[in-house]
Amino acid sequence: MLTGAQHLQNIHPLVIHFPIAFLMGAALFYFAAWVFKKDDFAKTGFRALLLGALSLAAAVGTGLYAEDGVMVALDVRQKLLLPHKQFMIATAVLCAFVTLWALVRRPFPKKGRILFLALLLLMVITMVIGADFGGQLVYDYNAGGNACPQPVHFKGRLGPRQRGG
Repeated sequence: MLTGAQHLQNIHPLVIHFPIAFLMGAALFYFAAWVFKKDDFAKTGFRALLLGALSLAAAVGTGLYAEDGVMVALDVRQKLLLPHKQFMIATAVLCAFVTLWALVRRPFPKKGRILFLALLLLMVITMVIGADFGGQLVYDYNAGGNACPQPVHFKGRLGPRQRGG
């Protein structure tokens, strides 16, 4: 096994970066296609969207599989793991919708294009918020490995977004 991966509790951390990169890239290329009226950008966005959807399915699948084995205190589970799961499932639903739409109206829907772009943007924002919760789990509470004793209890620090401000 790879030395750096020996401390992982599950394989979820190994796959999560692919959908982040592909889906952000897809949104970027679709917006560029719209702004610059270039079909090649739309084709690249379409391919990135397909790769993002496939890798997101793997990331969500590995996350759901690993959920019960994540060694965090109950308060951390409630304040961070649950919102992470909810935001990422919402991302998967949005991704499935825009991907199916793009498959039917390849590579870039002409009718409803602004709505398509808005949904892509909403998907990326939802993914970034969910990824932030995941990052807090890993970097603040060691949810992805065994570098410190478990469980680490919730420190009571929420960002302005989580406090509702």
